[in-house]
Amino acid sequence: MTDPDPELDELMRIDDPEFDRVLECVFGIHAHERRTYFALLELPGSTVTELADELDRDRSSVNRSLSTLSEKKLIERDRKILDGGGYVYQYFPTPIPDAKALMHDTVDRWATQVHERIESFDP
Repeated sequence: MTDPDPELDELMRIDDPEFDRVLECVFGIHAHERRTYFALLELPGSTVTELADELDRDRSSVNRSLSTLSEKKLIERDRKILDGGGYVYQYFPTPIPDAKALMHDTVDRWATQVHERIESFDP
């Protein structure tokens, strides 16, 4: 039998884990991705450049974080047409109540899979 995910095991041993730690664990994201999400909560509509400046990270790292957060449905991207021509992408966070609902759904799906696996076990 394999050991449980060390992060999940650590999280379960904490009596009152912080929301950000639970967010990381449930969605399998890293601290830098979590920081990007929380920066967007403070600065919705930011561009990659603005986030990179705010987080003191390079644009390519911020782009990777945004891609991961988008896959997890924690952010949305909108295209803004610039007055002088061209466009820029702006990023918006999933509001906390919606993120919490996503977390519940994710944990419920995982629990269902675990229960199904337990029931399928036949020695």
